[in-house]
Amino acid sequence: MGQVYLNGRFMPMEEARISPMDRGFLFGEGIYEVIPCHQSKLVGFSAHLARLKNGLTELEIEVTLTDQEWRDIALTLAKGHSSDYLGIYLHVSRGADNRRSHGYPDNLTPTIFAFAFDIAPPNSDGKHPGFKVVTELDKRWRRCHIKSTALLGNVMHFRQAQRQQLNEVILYNDRQELTEASSSNVFVIIDSLVVTPPLDSQLLPGVTRQLLLRILQEHSDIRVEERVVRLDELCLADEVWLTSSTKELTPVIEIDGNAVGNGRPGPLWRQAQRLFNQYKYDY
Repeated sequence: MGQVYLNGRFMPMEEARISPMDRGFLFGEGIYEVIPCHQSKLVGFSAHLARLKNGLTELEIEVTLTDQEWRDIALTLAKGHSSDYLGIYLHVSRGADNRRSHGYPDNLTPTIFAFAFDIAPPNSDGKHPGFKVVTELDKRWRRCHIKSTALLGNVMHFRQAQRQQLNEVILYNDRQELTEASSSNVFVIIDSLVVTPPLDSQLLPGVTRQLLLRILQEHSDIRVEERVVRLDELCLADEVWLTSSTKELTPVIEIDGNAVGNGRPGPLWRQAQRLFNQYKYDY
């Protein structure tokens, strides 16, 4: 790994030090973003930064960096890395206090940490082996719209899929309505209609989700709809996709041991992936 950014300085990873009294460590009080960077081009930078700022506002963490300074940090980290395809990880915690207390003082200096890591190149040939997933009742907290660093619920859900040698877990609430996956948003395709659950506190407003919706609406005749999606609709879907910054659009070919459609990535996924590759740098 190349250099990292910590509180105004770039340095080798082995030199980075964060206090054990940091509230991000003790309480999980922090926000993060992962911004894809393909050959020095950032994907969805403005949308990622807007979500970061919204989360910081909700957590009452004040950061004075400008948009351009955030961009410079990301591009500097990318320039110092050997790979062409990276995730730029941005992490802000409330900062270190001199005592451990649920109440936090108003004058803490936030801890700002960032680094770059390798990700897989985006799909460009319309081929993908597809994911095999399982479904589970969503047991996470009720503020999932905040991209919190406290991901214990997500990690525990993902571990259930991992134990079964599967790729992901799709979650649903106690009303049998889809929320999202442990690290992805969900799209369900029924009779050529692309449907995804509406944004609320049960799911993260994914940037790839946002970009995909705009691209399909502005550059195609594919019908899209944001509405409640029931678990039984998932089981009858012609295609299912997962979206995230590092996975982009990933087709799901099996759910709970049952094939999705014909058990292969579908034609609408290939069309959507081509459109995403064509327009993703425009936003």
